[in-house]
Amino acid sequence: MSVLLLRLAGPMQAWGVKSRFTVRGTELAPSKSGILGMLAAAIGRRRTDPIEDLLQLGFGVRKDQPGNVIRDFHTARSLDGKVSMPLSERYYLADAVFLAGVEGDTSLLEGIHEALGNPAFPLYLGRRSCPPTHPVSLGLRTASLLDALRAEPWLASAWFRRKHHEVFDAELLIDQNAVPVAEHTGDSYDARDHPLSYDPRRRNYGFRNVERFMLHLGTPVADAHDPMTELEEAESCS
Repeated sequence: MSVLLLRLAGPMQAWGVKSRFTVRGTELAPSKSGILGMLAAAIGRRRTDPIEDLLQLGFGVRKDQPGNVIRDFHTARSLDGKVSMPLSERYYLADAVFLAGVEGDTSLLEGIHEALGNPAFPLYLGRRSCPPTHPVSLGLRTASLLDALRAEPWLASAWFRRKHHEVFDAELLIDQNAVPVAEHTGDSYDARDHPLSYDPRRRNYGFRNVERFMLHLGTPVADAHDPMTELEEAESCS
């Protein structure tokens, strides 16, 4: 068993779980169905292909830079301009950076790691209009999923780190069955983003139990200005 860590960053991301009709929402963190779909695309799986091996992977995500929700009022017309499509509202996460991890069979994860560097199908962060920045794969780790997500250095952008004075309390969301019983927090919820089939004719999603943790990231920068130093210098001159 190993853990493959992923860096999920780009100008926009969109992780829809409850999107319906003309309102296309986004979750505030990557969904398991979205990430397994991206991994399936990387290794060349089509939507109608079996995914039983991918369903065995444990999943977790750390919100290193949560981003901001933005709304796109979407309009579209046919190519000849004669037919107007239904108006829609589409929501995205802008300027977000996430650390995600999948845990499972080492040989399977090694193949996925190689495929992410040269994917069979284009990769995107939830929607086709949201390509990721590279690298996506950060490589394999030998720790447990929880420990790997705890230990990895903070991935936030430099401007975000400066804004938060180099420290940040990040939310970590992880499959509860990937967490040792002794470390359960009691803070959990059910998410309906466990993919059972990506087949467009019969898409199907099940529930998974998600455990929530808070992690302290970064190291505070010492204040270079010490007002007592000036007082000591004044006293020495008197």
